[in-house]
Amino acid sequence: MWFDGDNYDAVYERLLIAYNVDSQKELAKVMGINASNVSGWMRRKNIPGNAIVTCALDTGISVKWLATGELENSSLKGGSNKLQGLVGKSLYDMVLSAGGKPILRRMLDAYGFEMQKELGDRFNLSSGTISSWVRRDFFPGDIVVTCALETGVSLRWLVTGQGDMKGEAAFSLPANENVTDIPKYQLLSGELKSVGSWACDKALIPASVSSPAFVDGTKNSWVIDRDAKTISNGRWFVDLDGAIDVCDIARLPGNKIKVSSSSAQFDCDVSDVKPVGLVFLTLEKHI
Repeated sequence: MWFDGDNYDAVYERLLIAYNVDSQKELAKVMGINASNVSGWMRRKNIPGNAIVTCALDTGISVKWLATGELENSSLKGGSNKLQGLVGKSLYDMVLSAGGKPILRRMLDAYGFEMQKELGDRFNLSSGTISSWVRRDFFPGDIVVTCALETGVSLRWLVTGQGDMKGEAAFSLPANENVTDIPKYQLLSGELKSVGSWACDKALIPASVSSPAFVDGTKNSWVIDRDAKTISNGRWFVDLDGAIDVCDIARLPGNKIKVSSSSAQFDCDVSDVKPVGLVFLTLEKHI
């Protein structure tokens, strides 16, 4: 994910900084692992997510900074390790043994998913791959780091089940009065699934919008006003017979509307659809 190829050197340097060491040998010693493990990372130019998780828990430093380097230097002061008695090798062993069904359940809870298939769709993983985690009590470090970064849940809670899910964020962004967090949803199979929050520039939200939310889809994403309840001309998220979809709507005489979506176009009474939110910003994906 972020831990191989061109990003490898930067992640490796941040591990050295986090532990305040200067060499592969010192890094291996402080983490309580064999020096050959670190040498293997160097040869393959790949750092396992397990090492990122262990370092974040061990030093208290932001997992976001370790993985991406995006936080400012003022945010690099290590916090306290609240896993009393677990450091280095003992902590690394605990992380490796924290796999299987419990970690899968907490990742599903973090994303607001109910089924393994939803998590598989999120990461383009087969159901067989996820089932193998449970059978082998495997700890999918890269996926765990991604989950913590994307949902903002506590890394300690995600790995161990200790503490509150949201009580200790996996990372914190520098305060910015021009940025606000709005609810984030994913459009999946006709439903809006809550998947945390989305940091948004306040300038993108019109003053008339009272309840903004971000919706992530396959090819597009949208920012909507959930308080808009009177159907008008424009792009809307609507509930039609229990399934939610995004549609372009045009008002017609006789209290009727023309509904156009990516899969169908039809006329109906305005009362046949239930408004979920008015789209005021559409983001198109090109990759």
